[in-house]
Amino acid sequence: MNTTGLSFFRVLGCVGFLFGALLVDAEDAGPSAASIHAAVEKSLPLLTAAARGSIEKRERCFTCHNQGLPIMALSAAQSRGIKIDAEELRKQVKFTADFLERNRTNYLAGKGQGGQTDTAGYALWALENSGWKPDATTAAVTEYLLLWQRDMPHWKPQSKRPPTEQSLFTSTHAALRGLKAFSTAEQRKRVDARVAQVREWLLKTKAEDNEDRVFRLRALQVASASATEIAKATKELIQTQRADGGWAQLEKSESDAYATSTALVALHQAGGLATTDEIYRKGLRYLLSKQLADGSWLVTSRSKPIQTYYESGYPHGTNQFISISAAGWATTALTLALPKVR
Repeated sequence: MNTTGLSFFRVLGCVGFLFGALLVDAEDAGPSAASIHAAVEKSLPLLTAAARGSIEKRERCFTCHNQGLPIMALSAAQSRGIKIDAEELRKQVKFTADFLERNRTNYLAGKGQGGQTDTAGYALWALENSGWKPDATTAAVTEYLLLWQRDMPHWKPQSKRPPTEQSLFTSTHAALRGLKAFSTAEQRKRVDARVAQVREWLLKTKAEDNEDRVFRLRALQVASASATEIAKATKELIQTQRADGGWAQLEKSESDAYATSTALVALHQAGGLATTDEIYRKGLRYLLSKQLADGSWLVTSRSKPIQTYYESGYPHGTNQFISISAAGWATTALTLALPKVR
């Protein structure tokens, strides 16, 4: 071969090497803003429809999975300038507030409602995510949280429906968050004492699985634990990330969208992990790889049914409630990686 031909192939080889390097760099940078935006836009209509369908089927009952988490995802998307059904979001928030108002007398008496701490705490969290201002109803709910299970150093769930209703840390975070966001000036001294008591329990109690690790980290942050303790809990959660970029509910389980997205959102919001960090970007790549063509995520339920089954409008039949929970968290995790807009 002549020298001209050799030079041509050398140049071609260099171009190929550089092109390959660019591809690697692009992959290392994580998913593009366009791909994240598209995934969120594909998920939101399903979340919205399922939230609406739940109200139609359960006319007076707020649910964490079909109201609380869609409200979280819709509110996050709205803050990033993504078009949502704003009227449906408004209806969902009002439905949540009305649900709490109907139970106000019970709250003031320390009796609560079905689902107890988890339901009340997640309802307040939904209102917090929507920018709701404290009022007489939220004050009644925080009074209930102060009275309920006050003989224990934490709160506990009323039912066993893993992963969302089983962990002491999940219930404790839900209660703490409600108290910190909506307590009144009159309640503040009692709230501070309760938070200090719970913080001591959090510091000496070990997390056993992913749900524990996620919500222990969140609870430590809400309870104003030291930066050192929050960093330790953050590191513990990071260390359980799998090679595929995801997290698993249990040590012997495979990675799934619920465990992964709850971990990512906690690491960012409570642990201070940047959404540009490679740990977070690997998690995003995992979530994007698991989103189905219809925009949903499928997670298989491991809970025993304790309520009458109904179709809310989210796909996946008997797996719909954990799947919509995963979708709410996954959509939020993806959205947080996009810049906020005014």
